Amino acid sequence: MLGLLGSLAAGSMTAVGAIPVLFGRVPSRAMRDLSLGFAAGVMLAASFFSLIIPALDAAEHRYVNEAAPAAIVCIAILIGMGAVALVNEKLPHEHFSTGREGPEAASLRRVWLFIIAITIHNFPEGLAVGVGFGADGVSGGMPLAIGIGLQNAPEGLAVAVSLLGEGYSKVRAWGIAALTGMVEPIGGLIGAGIISISEPLLPWGLAFAAGAMLYVISHEIIPETHRNGHQNKATLGLAIGLVIMLFLDVWLG
Repeated sequence: MLGLLGSLAAGSMTAVGAIPVLFGRVPSRAMRDLSLGFAAGVMLAASFFSLIIPALDAAEHRYVNEAAPAAIVCIAILIGMGAVALVNEKLPHEHFSTGREGPEAASLRRVWLFIIAITIHNFPEGLAVGVGFGADGVSGGMPLAIGIGLQNAPEGLAVAVSLLGEGYSKVRAWGIAALTGMVEPIGGLIGAGIISISEPLLPWGLAFAAGAMLYVISHEIIPETHRNGHQNKATLGLAIGLVIMLFLDVWLG
């Protein structure tokens, strides 16, 4: 239940972040890239400090061999990255910057291609929050829920602004952006459920979620923030997001 509620709260921040489009107050491209850089920094810090390090700790409690915990976490990270890469390859979807990817799907409406793309992006975040709550309760999940929620706000705004550019109305653009965040509770419920049922899967689940998020950072967010010449602002945002998430993890976790 904590995993579900925490990921629901984090996913809802997508709708909050998209609210400015309802009032016609759209930030500049540079500000949006800085905000997305912030999102990347939060996810990067969460991957290591809230997922990978706890995964190593959990593995060390179960295995005496010094190499085994590191091997388990490394393998799980690669599996997580590979899983999202596979979904990204097999599902037809469309990115705002690079266009269509995956199999040809001419019968799918453009809006559903966008929704599939954002689903691929958001599901690992909900999974990470759920795994955090399933592993250590409030202390393990709260920093992740807050951090993911903070980084969902600029993502929601980016989605809504991009949809406005495609000719969608303000209300519809906000509604679709809000809807994309609702896949996170599904990931949260799955992550928390798996970890709660089987403790031996804990290090695997934590590292898998980290790998999934690292793939999203590298494949989606950072390239998007650098394609309009605002890489300095994006890097500044990444640094701010990283240290804020680190502070939250130490303070709350």
